[in-house]
Amino acid sequence: MKKTDAVRTNKAELHSRNPHRGRYDFAVLSKANPALAGFVQLNRYGNESIDFADPQAVKALNQALLSQFYGIAFWDIPPGFLCPPIPGRADYVHYLADLLADSNNGVIPRGRMVRALDVGIGANCVYPIIGNREYGWQFVGSDINAMAVGTVQSIVRSNRCLSGKIEARLQRQQNCIFNGIWKADDHFDVTLCNPPFHTSEAAMTAESERKWRGLKKDSQPAATPKLNFGGQPDELWCDGGEEGFICRMVKESKAYGEQCYWFTSLVAKQSSLAAIRRELSHAGAQQVRVVEMAQGQKISRFIAWSFLTPELQDEWQQSYWAPLS
Repeated sequence: MKKTDAVRTNKAELHSRNPHRGRYDFAVLSKANPALAGFVQLNRYGNESIDFADPQAVKALNQALLSQFYGIAFWDIPPGFLCPPIPGRADYVHYLADLLADSNNGVIPRGRMVRALDVGIGANCVYPIIGNREYGWQFVGSDINAMAVGTVQSIVRSNRCLSGKIEARLQRQQNCIFNGIWKADDHFDVTLCNPPFHTSEAAMTAESERKWRGLKKDSQPAATPKLNFGGQPDELWCDGGEEGFICRMVKESKAYGEQCYWFTSLVAKQSSLAAIRRELSHAGAQQVRVVEMAQGQKISRFIAWSFLTPELQDEWQQSYWAPLS
């Protein structure tokens, strides 16, 4: 491994380009999605909010945010699929843009020539929507769930602004990540992933109960707490949890090392980094960076790696990014 950088944010807030840094304006958001108004209530501090333990309220909020900030007229997902918080998803995309800028003389590569691969796009398509609407990037999203792929295709068809800009591919090989998805002529400037976090359903249930108690401080959790953000089994747990998943991703990524500038993945647990770094060293990564993202009291991070030598980096910049300048 040639180079390792740890990049830290010094502020406990969202990225400076993230449009969701302030309080939610529920009056404006309810105009963007009238269904949201029925979920707005005063919290114990006397401020307008929603019940974030209610999956339907979270979904209505997401529909409003995607409409108000990204011009998405239609967005819907089947019951039980992951319905992620928009601000955190946007942060990852904006920090990825910074990562690309650091490799491009400080200029963010924008436009349709920039291609990104979302590993595990889910039914929600949120990362590609934000990346395309904010930076004009073209996206491929992969998923092992056929219903998720079909839902993404429906979202893209229903929004003219997304037409021809987001492609969903079904991963038919359950134990593969890039193999079976990456075509011979594909190049991607960046890959992104929100890997399954838990090692098992039991571990996921225990964590869900803990979060439920936090959301419902004065009430007892149900025998099987609702997942307010939803999620299918393959979105929530896998053998080895996030550490095992990302290590498998690293192993597969080496075969595509000259077809991608930056591979990246979210890493929820700081303790997962040591094993991932060891795997990257074994794989021969040329550059590794850990980028921290602060969201209030919560610190999240992603790890990025590249197999490109300095010479190949120069060739990439000249071939793919110079025409965008």
